[in-house]
Amino acid sequence: MIKFENKALTDSKLILDWIEEMADMVNPDKIVWIDGSEEQTQALKDEACSTGELEKLNEEILPNCYLHRTAINDVARVEGRTFICTRTKEDAGNINNWMDPKECYEKLSKLYKNSYKGRTMYVIPYAMGQVGSDFAKYGIELTDSIYVVLNMLIMTRAGAEVAKAMGNGEGFIKGLHARKDIDEENRYICHFPEDNTIWSVNSGYGGNVLLGKKCFALRIASYLGRKEGWMAEHMLILGVEYPNGETKYISAAFPSACGKTNLAMLIPPKAYTEKGYKVWCVGDDIAWLRVGKDGRLWAINPENGFFGVAPGTNEKSNPNALATTMRDTIFTNVGHVLDDNTVWWEGLNDNAPDNCINWKGEKWDKTKYDKKDKVNTSAAHPNSRFTALAKNCPCISKEFDNPAGVPISAIVFGGRRAKTAPLVYQSFNWQHGSFVGSIMASETTAAAAGAVGVVRRDPMAMRPFVGYNMGDYFQHWLDMGHKIPNAPKIFHVNWFRTDDEGHFIWPGFGDNMRVLDWILQRCEDKVEARETAIGYIPYAKDINIDGLDISVDTIEGLLSVDKASWLEDVENIKAFYAQVGDRVPKTMYDELKALEERLSK
Repeated sequence: MIKFENKALTDSKLILDWIEEMADMVNPDKIVWIDGSEEQTQALKDEACSTGELEKLNEEILPNCYLHRTAINDVARVEGRTFICTRTKEDAGNINNWMDPKECYEKLSKLYKNSYKGRTMYVIPYAMGQVGSDFAKYGIELTDSIYVVLNMLIMTRAGAEVAKAMGNGEGFIKGLHARKDIDEENRYICHFPEDNTIWSVNSGYGGNVLLGKKCFALRIASYLGRKEGWMAEHMLILGVEYPNGETKYISAAFPSACGKTNLAMLIPPKAYTEKGYKVWCVGDDIAWLRVGKDGRLWAINPENGFFGVAPGTNEKSNPNALATTMRDTIFTNVGHVLDDNTVWWEGLNDNAPDNCINWKGEKWDKTKYDKKDKVNTSAAHPNSRFTALAKNCPCISKEFDNPAGVPISAIVFGGRRAKTAPLVYQSFNWQHGSFVGSIMASETTAAAAGAVGVVRRDPMAMRPFVGYNMGDYFQHWLDMGHKIPNAPKIFHVNWFRTDDEGHFIWPGFGDNMRVLDWILQRCEDKVEARETAIGYIPYAKDINIDGLDISVDTIEGLLSVDKASWLEDVENIKAFYAQVGDRVPKTMYDELKALEERLSK
């Protein structure tokens, strides 16, 4: 019979039998349930500090904040080592890496064997979504890492209350993580959507080991959403409060590290704040969306915290995110300033510290910094992170914990395109909007291991996160359009158009509010638009440039549609659809053909 160090938080045979089966394989010295109490959490922090897994930071400047460094070979999500293990390869699709479940269980079981010897198994019962809500889904992560436990306590709702809500455990998501040897050649992040199971081994980096995040809340949840008739999307959720007190909500999809967190916590420009406009953050990364009783699409943020990219976060780019990190935060792979025991990263300010330990744990020489070799010369790794409680965000929405979620007026897709996509355009309808999402393209960033600055197709910003065949995912979007009587309007934005010298033309950041304003006006049919080959585009006069050092002519340029570059793009889309394979819905090809015909006129 399995023995726990503390009281088991459930008597579910289903859950206890699974824990016993996993424990028999990984062979821990002891097993501890995570109850979510302050006492246990503090004891774990103290233990992690005593072993060097964490370093306590300056309590006066950064209360309850800690620093952690991952292994230098373990600093980002590894898409090449991430697998969807469905019974048939076709169900995983061509975009995902696939492994036969039987083969995968066999291969990973050998890696897991005795991997917890000399270590503690921590049992984390956690909820994605508000405990007890219609949206909520439950999981248990087994891990041998205190760092993972402490991050999960920030990123999810975890502990005794969740274990109680799980009841007999039916349908819970089974997660097993082992640090093992942090061997990148044997690193695997494997999802078994048909078995409600996630296995992660040989990593200690957040995106690979905080199993509630991308693994559950997107890959497994997207599979469940298709099966159950809802959507799990890589989207922020924000609310725009009008001077009269009314709030309208937008969900928006951007690839990682492309300004999503900045938009989620946007501070409107002076021209808007003076009139009384406010923006509230419901979520910065993931949205679960369901059709409400009123026929509208309602969304929750299933997470409880932010796992944000540190470099570039500062008082100008995102003061709300920076303020959120000032307490109760775990910093990963940032610079450690020894003089005052605080942290620093590139882009925080212009005062690069003299006495600093870099993300690798070495003395940092700021004079050797080279933008072309950030990984080796930066104080902070380009994908260094902060894990912070959402409730500490100055602009967190009062609806953050609302179990019903918020009603969505507009869905926004965003890409990083230097020339092709205009500042903003609106799709003709839900079907066309689904097509617009399917052809999203953006430049890659440091958030995923691999090349930086290469343009790739990233449908709905979900390319690395769909837990099944991408073609079937497109079909699910189309199907949802028939299930939402009062569907949100769908838009596409591009903050990243450049001039001939490569400089961004649109100021971005808080001024993106001006585009959101137009979008919400369109949702209520309060402003006209002109029909073009790609969708409805604003009249330049309707983009509010009050207080901006930018002309109407410049806005005209940002809203222009270069038919030649779009026709070139069509050929790229055809190649991408061919890559997705034969499950791309005919409807998407019809939309592509119609786009090509409109552009050719």
